[in-house]
Amino acid sequence: MSTPREPRIYLLPNLMTAGNLFCGFASTLRIIEAGLAAQKGEPVVMLYHQALAFILGACVFDLLDGRLARLGGHESRFGQEFDSLADIVSFGIAPALLVYQLVLVDFHRTGWLIAFVYLLCGAMRLARFNCYAWDAEHSPQKNEDGTPKKVDDFIGFPIPAAAGLIASLTLFMLWLEEGSREIGQWKFALPALLLFLSFMMFSRVKYPSFKGLGWRTQRSGPKFMLFSIILVIAVVCYEWMPAVLFVAFLLYGFIRPFISMAWRRQIEEDDEDDEEEKPSPPDPGI
Repeated sequence: MSTPREPRIYLLPNLMTAGNLFCGFASTLRIIEAGLAAQKGEPVVMLYHQALAFILGACVFDLLDGRLARLGGHESRFGQEFDSLADIVSFGIAPALLVYQLVLVDFHRTGWLIAFVYLLCGAMRLARFNCYAWDAEHSPQKNEDGTPKKVDDFIGFPIPAAAGLIASLTLFMLWLEEGSREIGQWKFALPALLLFLSFMMFSRVKYPSFKGLGWRTQRSGPKFMLFSIILVIAVVCYEWMPAVLFVAFLLYGFIRPFISMAWRRQIEEDDEDDEEEKPSPPDPGI
């Protein structure tokens, strides 16, 4: 019986994925600690802030791992599977547990069901992505000239964006209730958001992957200034700016079909002239 070939494990991309997994694990621990502290009547706001920061940090690591892999042409089956496993912890379990601990714990079985629906849809979202990626690699669609058709859209709302939206909106709610021991009445909007994002993750609404925006992307001075300003505002005004960006991305999927191709290329940085990297297999998205 032949020995299976060892999978290729590229260091930098998989280190980023490990960082993603660590953030999800740390966020889950902080949420559990917040629940235990709440039972004792101790302050929990700082623990929730740390949990939210870890979820948003996982989004950053998830953004970096794929770009590092594509930069060096080091995409691998192992990296894809490792990334999906990390995502289910950071963007599936952690957000579901967060909303359950903040709101749904008082609804008993109904709360369990709502949190599980989000986790289930997130897991199915990732499984569907892996199926699309497998099909794209082994049975790529062809253009008229016989070249592989480029597929850069996410089908359904990406699970990292869903988790980022939940985390950033929760952070915004905590900021609105600054000085209070609880998150306030706004927290009751979170279960509805959880169910809506569950539907969106498994919907057919298409979102850009922004693969055209890479390490070698070149843009004009005004665009560079605009991106820099947005980044600075997001860091300085971290209480509300990330929520604005994630909500804008969610809404963009609905208005995208009505935007001209020229404007879409400008927004999504989809310019093949800027891509000097080796072409990668079509990727329908996470």
